[in-house]
Amino acid sequence: MTKTVEFILDLAAPNGYLAWYPLKDIAARTGANLVVTPVFLGGMHKLTGNAPPMMRDADVRGKVPYAAREFQRFIDRHSMTKFRMHPALPFNSIMVQRVLVAARDQAETQAIVDALQPAVWERNIDCSDARAVHAELAAAGLDADRLLAATQDDAVKQKLAANTEHAVERGAFGIPTFFVDDEMWFGKERLGQLEEYLTGGKP
Repeated sequence: MTKTVEFILDLAAPNGYLAWYPLKDIAARTGANLVVTPVFLGGMHKLTGNAPPMMRDADVRGKVPYAAREFQRFIDRHSMTKFRMHPALPFNSIMVQRVLVAARDQAETQAIVDALQPAVWERNIDCSDARAVHAELAAAGLDADRLLAATQDDAVKQKLAANTEHAVERGAFGIPTFFVDDEMWFGKERLGQLEEYLTGGKP
């Protein structure tokens, strides 16, 4: 039976960018169905007491430099030569996350992710700049006017909040998080474990 991998995602998370492309490859190799659930990372941190690693671990001797080394190793392993750390990190992603929620279906959701991941993490656009986001969506052939207008709809705002709360209720505390049914994995470093599970291994 085909399994579904749910990807809990906020475009403000650099590790979400790094996980996205290998995850799509895993889904293709295993025949899994990929579903993206947009959440608001700022809200998730507030609900869980979590914080960005470079802030949370700032006083732990050696931890931040080691994390940076592991981060670069992942980039090198997957040849992600276009990645550029966003100079404004951490930044507010509420508008682009609402754009994702406003998508009509998963096909459009994932097309938006494909359009905005490189915009944010390769070209470092300002995610709060509606004109910049509009230009990226339009260049990808998406209905930028409709999607951006929908970011002001109460139903879209409430859906993003509900997605965030539900993800936390299920155990999520950061990005990237992956679910297959009730099994959860956190972090791009768990992608190998996720693939093993999809091909018959234990969680």
